[in-house]
Amino acid sequence: MAKPSSRAEALAAWFKAHARDLPWRRNPTAYRVWISEIMLQQTRVEAVREKYVAFLRRFPGLSALAQADEEAVLQAWSGLGYYRRARMLHAAAQKVVADHGGRFPRSMEEIRGLPGIGRYTAGAIASIAFNRPEPIVDGNVERVFARWHGMQGDIKGRKNQQRLWDLAQQWVEQGQAGGQHPRDLNQALMELGALVCTPRGPACGTCPVSAHCAAHKAGTPGAFPVRAEKSPRRGLRLWFAGLLDANGKVGLVRRVPGGPKSPLPLGLWELPHLPWPEGDQPAPSAELQRMLGVRLAPRGKALAVTHSIMDMNLTLVLQPFSLEGSPRFRHGFFRRFEPRHALVAAQSSATTKLLRELFA
Repeated sequence: MAKPSSRAEALAAWFKAHARDLPWRRNPTAYRVWISEIMLQQTRVEAVREKYVAFLRRFPGLSALAQADEEAVLQAWSGLGYYRRARMLHAAAQKVVADHGGRFPRSMEEIRGLPGIGRYTAGAIASIAFNRPEPIVDGNVERVFARWHGMQGDIKGRKNQQRLWDLAQQWVEQGQAGGQHPRDLNQALMELGALVCTPRGPACGTCPVSAHCAAHKAGTPGAFPVRAEKSPRRGLRLWFAGLLDANGKVGLVRRVPGGPKSPLPLGLWELPHLPWPEGDQPAPSAELQRMLGVRLAPRGKALAVTHSIMDMNLTLVLQPFSLEGSPRFRHGFFRRFEPRHALVAAQSSATTKLLRELFA
């Protein structure tokens, strides 16, 4: 088998010829790489492109992000989901300004000391922004290494995870020793997984390193990586009140800790809602009226939409109401929005989906 450095050379050359033109690959400063890596966690590249450009336009640097209020950051993040990422991003920017003079730290220890940055993200920042030989292991890298080495057993198991990080460390160090740049080596691995070594129907015929792949030689690339069976997704039904006043404004609430439990993230603007378990029991209108301190008059029929979040399949039942009086939401804040402003407020994708139905 060829030395790892020759495989690295072939893959790095392929990357230079076939890499996608992605906005975060232009001028890859630590700040830009960091923002992109946080956005790309559990989110498709196509969903991130426009959001990334808009976010950088609004917060062009660490100082702008650190000085912004949290709601502005969450609003700019709307549509990407997993809002804890945005809050940690904001907190990390403030920490860099407070503890590092506004300059992104270069050491792995200091990078990993920032909120929301784990081993993978730290390695991505250090290798791509600073061209340092630090390993990365994401889903694409897992798949590439699992096929190259014919890795048996659950890819998420402790032993396999340790082996993956060891292989990633060897890859970047040996590749650098062979004259390749760490930033190219790591990005090439991820790009190969995204474009060629895909989960289904890998294009082995176009792979620049298929000669070094155990799974390809065995004719079984689809058998790797091996994953333990997932638990079935849970079902949950939620009942939402679409509050419309005489002026056409919609009433939204922002929950704080201690209120009714919900799978939707705290701190965002949303339609008031409560769990509504399956069965014959009536909708929780009376309970919601007590929460808001006003009387609600139904207008029109309820409708239902489906939505997936984390490990749950949600059924979102939306009942429009005529809103009169001044609600006093006991578990957070209440505000009336013009429809056009409601749709761009800091909110989850589930709320956006429901608002579009309400305004249709």
